[in-house]
Amino acid sequence: MKLPIVAIVGRPNVGKSTLFNRLIGKREAIVDDQSGVTRDRNYGDCEWNGKIFHIIDTGGYVPESSDLFETAIREQVEVAIQEADSIIFLVDVKDGVNPVDKIIIDILRQSGKIFFLVVNKVDAEVHTIAAAEFYSLGVEKIYDISALSGRKTGDLLDDITKNFPASDLIKEDKRLKIAVVGRPNVGKSSLTNALLGIERSIVTDIPGTTRDSLDSVLKYYGEEIVLIDTAGLRKKKKVEESIEFFSNIRSLKAISECDVTVLMLDAQTGFEKQDQKIIDEVVRWRKGLIIAVNKWDLIEKETNTARKFEEAIKEKLGTVDFAPLIFISALTKQRIFKLIELCKKVQDERSKKIPTSELNDTVLPEIEKIHLRHLQAVKK
Repeated sequence: MKLPIVAIVGRPNVGKSTLFNRLIGKREAIVDDQSGVTRDRNYGDCEWNGKIFHIIDTGGYVPESSDLFETAIREQVEVAIQEADSIIFLVDVKDGVNPVDKIIIDILRQSGKIFFLVVNKVDAEVHTIAAAEFYSLGVEKIYDISALSGRKTGDLLDDITKNFPASDLIKEDKRLKIAVVGRPNVGKSSLTNALLGIERSIVTDIPGTTRDSLDSVLKYYGEEIVLIDTAGLRKKKKVEESIEFFSNIRSLKAISECDVTVLMLDAQTGFEKQDQKIIDEVVRWRKGLIIAVNKWDLIEKETNTARKFEEAIKEKLGTVDFAPLIFISALTKQRIFKLIELCKKVQDERSKKIPTSELNDTVLPEIEKIHLRHLQAVKK
């Protein structure tokens, strides 16, 4: 199920994270008076009048170098435009119209995407007069709200979701959907290309060379399987943090939409901290998980090399050690179709319905064993 995506963009410290928290109904984004504190995952779901959509908080990353400030914001807005169906352009009534606001609105106009100019921190009717200054940006309508108190956010949501489909009308795609995720340069695009048999994505040795994240359809023995390639964006400028942010957003979006996630590791670098973050998201979304160790053709094989590698990874996985692990090479196509078979098997397991009686017959004896051990421990 593909849900509409709404991105919140704007200068640092205008209240983007506060609005994000308000819309998703949780306090996930860090909110601070200091600008530029949003660094981690700010991606969630919002439901309004029977309509659900993804919401992205672009954060307010501020480079240390003042001359990179404008570049960083421009990059975040440009990438948000690529990802989103609609944009919330948030400004601050207390600051008035800022030169950077003019730059952002020019980018939005050139994009042709739907955007909503939202004036934040209008905590009372008395501040609405000051909000009128933003009509000078040439928009037909402004939305004066308070993200902190929720004032008039309902009116904004009514207009944002006006053309969104109701959740029960979104047609379910029953094809197996596989998200290929992982750190930059582990071979995500190479795997997609190898499976499809075409150069679907730009592939180089430079991390993050894939511009777009588009779904591809793999014809597999008469069955259509959707491959979601989540490779990152090209780092065209030296402001890399905003690009990395949106690469993460793409992975999170793909995980939410897929049935089975394939986490790709580089056989030469192994399991790293960023991989654990991806796994946490897969577990959070209750999706199937497979760990594919790529570039296995580059490893010098010794006795039990694969077993030792697998044991080292399983140890780091902790409670997620149930995830099947497969060694592949996207370059030589080693085991790549076994990977597809494994994805189908995992999805079959996810789809199983266990009768209540069978579940009780399995679980209740285990509960009784635990209860008996507890009673014995108390007696001692």
